[in-house]
Amino acid sequence: NGIPVSSTPKANYSIDENLYHTSYESGMLEDPACPPPESMFKMSVSPEAAPDVPEMIRIEFDEGIPIKVTNLSDNTVKTGALELFEYLNLVAGRNGIGRVDIVENRFVGIKSRGVYETPGGTLLREAHLDLEGICLDREVVRVRDMFSSEWARLCYYGFWFAPEMELVKNAINFASKDVRGSVDLKCYKGNVIVVGRSSDSRSLYSADLASMEIESGGATIDYDPSHAQGFIRINSTRLKAYNLLRGCPTQLNDK
Repeated sequence: NGIPVSSTPKANYSIDENLYHTSYESGMLEDPACPPPESMFKMSVSPEAAPDVPEMIRIEFDEGIPIKVTNLSDNTVKTGALELFEYLNLVAGRNGIGRVDIVENRFVGIKSRGVYETPGGTLLREAHLDLEGICLDREVVRVRDMFSSEWARLCYYGFWFAPEMELVKNAINFASKDVRGSVDLKCYKGNVIVVGRSSDSRSLYSADLASMEIESGGATIDYDPSHAQGFIRINSTRLKAYNLLRGCPTQLNDK
C-alpha cells in the first residue's frame, strides 16, 4: 500500500516516531538483556559521541507553557511552539540527551521492554519541574504529583477522552498557571544540569527569609526561627506516644 516500513532482517525491531519522541520495541529488543544497537537511534547521538564542550540554553515559560528558547552559547532564539520544540530536539539530541531503556507494564498486565528517545521533552520536563520549585506552594506540588501519576496512567492506558482525564488535566493546568519565568540548562554528554532559574512575577522564594545570615529575615511575615521549638514538640508528641505504648527502645529511654 506504499507505506514505508523501516524494519529489516538485521534491524528487526519496530519504530514509532512522532514529534515528541521515537520508541523502539519488539524483535531483538524483546530480550531485556540485549543492548540496543547504536545504529537504531534516530534522534540522538550517544553521550560518548556528544561534543566535549557543554551547550547552555535558557527556556522561558508562561503559565507552564514554553514560549521562548535562547541558546546562550550561540545566541540562537526560537519562539514559535513548533520551531521551539524542534530546536530543543536538535540541541538535546546532539548532546546525547533523552534516551531511556525500560521494562514497563502494559494495560493487560504483560511486561514489555521499550527503548525511547525524548530529547526535547527531557529538557522541557527538567526545566518545568525546576521552575515549579520557586513558583509553586509545597502543598500544591504534593497534590499535583498525585495527579501527575494518574495522568500518566490514564494516558498510557488510552483513556485520553475519559471524564476522569478531563478532571486531571484541568487540575494540572490550574497548578501550572503560576509557573512563569526562565530556567538555564547545561547540556553535556547525556546530562541535563540546571544552573539557574528566575521568576520576576510569581516567585515564592525570598532570599531574606531563607537566609542563614540575616537574623530578622522573616520579620515581614512574623516568622521567628525560635518558633520551631514548639513545632518540634507538637510533632514529636505522636512519636513519643507511639514508642511509649509500643515499648520505647533502650537508647530513647536513656535520653
